[in-house]
Amino acid sequence: MPRKRATDDDELLARLRSLTAQARERAEYQRSQVELAVALQRGMLPRDLPDTPRFHLAVQYAPACFGLNVGGDWYDAFTLPDGHIGLSIGDVQGHNIEAAAFMGQVRAALRALATVTGGPGELLARTNDLLVSLGGDLFATCTFMRLDPETGVLESARAGHVPFVWATADGKSGLGEDEGGPPLGIEPGTEYPVARHRLTTGGMVVLLTDGVVEGPSMPIEEGLDQVVRLAGVAAVAGLEAQSLAAAVIKGAERVGHEDDAAVLVMGHDEPDDGTP
Repeated sequence: MPRKRATDDDELLARLRSLTAQARERAEYQRSQVELAVALQRGMLPRDLPDTPRFHLAVQYAPACFGLNVGGDWYDAFTLPDGHIGLSIGDVQGHNIEAAAFMGQVRAALRALATVTGGPGELLARTNDLLVSLGGDLFATCTFMRLDPETGVLESARAGHVPFVWATADGKSGLGEDEGGPPLGIEPGTEYPVARHRLTTGGMVVLLTDGVVEGPSMPIEEGLDQVVRLAGVAAVAGLEAQSLAAAVIKGAERVGHEDDAAVLVMGHDEPDDGTP
């Protein structure tokens, strides 16, 4: 009887060792998948940002690394052939390597098409049709802006994305109220309305993803209000764009998010002569 019990114990220990080894292998595989997705994300994000005497850009990015929640948030800023500056921020549905790869496709499509399209609305429409034609299952939300640094005219179009935040040095602040359209990659032939703004005073424009303002600990409305307050204080105090970006990403910790968090801030100075 004691021998049989020893044999049973040995078999149980062998099974436990086997299960432990399998669990370790799965954990290592999952960790490698997360590391690969994070590396893929970071490799696709721009290293240099445009800078002009009057307009200053700053970014903050915190990839989600909770379990397998690696998403496809991105930001981008680049100078167009005509001297305008393109700004984009977005969020791909899903939390895996496929989402990170799809993010790269969307960002590349926006960059390429921005050089041959007239404005943000047309750009989002053409990008949307391209993504639909590829026949994938993923979609992305996005905001794209086109800035004329000479006149201070800012054109904006939104595809299912959270609104941007604005604040001016005279104490005004709020959310962008452009109408927007559905996310990219869902319905062909979609049109995206364009909102136009003229930046005639000093202030801040904040583009962000929903991981910054929405999570288990905070509804999106409260999160957006938090960013509006931060931007308002920064604009009145004349803080640098980088300081506001850091404060916004720090505030994102309060929402309890398990998603990526991306922030793109554009600070704009008042024209020397008081006119754009």
